[in-house]
Amino acid sequence: MRTFAEALTTARLAKGLSQEQLAGLAQVSQEAVSRYETERRIPQPDVLDRLARALEVTPAFLESIGKIKGAWAVDVHMRRRATARASEWRRLEARLNMLRNHARYIYEEIDVRTDQVVPTFDPLFMEPDTAARMTRMQWRMPVGPVRSLIEWVEAAGCLVIEEDFGTERVDGLSQWVDDHPILLLNMHLPIDRKRLTVAHELGHLCLHTQDIGEDVEQEANRFAAEFLMPAEVIRPQLRNVSLGRLVDLKRTWSVSIQALIERGAQLGVLSPERHSMFYKQLSARGWRKQEPGSSELAPETPQLASKIGAALAERGLTYCEIATFTGFSADASDNPFLPLTSRRLRVISSDV
Repeated sequence: MRTFAEALTTARLAKGLSQEQLAGLAQVSQEAVSRYETERRIPQPDVLDRLARALEVTPAFLESIGKIKGAWAVDVHMRRRATARASEWRRLEARLNMLRNHARYIYEEIDVRTDQVVPTFDPLFMEPDTAARMTRMQWRMPVGPVRSLIEWVEAAGCLVIEEDFGTERVDGLSQWVDDHPILLLNMHLPIDRKRLTVAHELGHLCLHTQDIGEDVEQEANRFAAEFLMPAEVIRPQLRNVSLGRLVDLKRTWSVSIQALIERGAQLGVLSPERHSMFYKQLSARGWRKQEPGSSELAPETPQLASKIGAALAERGLTYCEIATFTGFSADASDNPFLPLTSRRLRVISSDV
């Protein structure tokens, strides 16, 4: 059931605030915040304004939950390491849920049209590898390496938002907003890992509109491998490969050396002995932590969110009006839906 309590709790967690911290910012008691989050009290308009200001959203956005179809907060797909702290991934899960609802808030007023769509498949009846090939076919992608992966994904209507996660233990997370997918990406990833994360989350979006089975992460990995490194093209390139050749292939395919090694093992062209040998060579050179060649790969930057802001600006909306339209307060520090020039100007002015 959608409630103000759910919205308030999600917004607070997304900011990494405790109830006591939010209470201090909003000039209310911690007990009052607790009552709001447990549905024992609804805040008065003046208190709602202060809560919204503390959370850097508009009061109208927090009140919009009554118009939303479906749950305000849902479980998300997340690519994270086993060492990720619960507090870290819960904050990021809440952040994605906030962005889902900001996007939904926007989509109620404007129509975002794209050339393609993110297709969905039933993993009970379609293998992840086949789903990846079908997606490439539907998008009419060229054979071979994927250039400008994020551009392809955004052209299919997937809203990709890149942020500082404040941790290296979480790479990315994704979920659907009604008929629109959204992907939150750690901006500090090296480009090869960023691309693998985007392809992995695309696999979740294509295969896991509902979590089915216990192998969803492995299925997303298989989808990503085939999507970025199609078996029929890369298999002959991985036969009798050397470490030096793997470095060259990294530049060609824009994936990590480790991803290429794993792909060779998956396709049966690298024996277990050679697979182990390559990892020993990587460890000896210190390449397990930092591979060579990553800085040479073409950077990729999401643009769809800022293009939405630019389209609103072309309609004549001011900076403050765009912020309000997207559900953020005018001084919000984390609104991705502003035109890039507005964000630059705001950073400059805040430093003066």
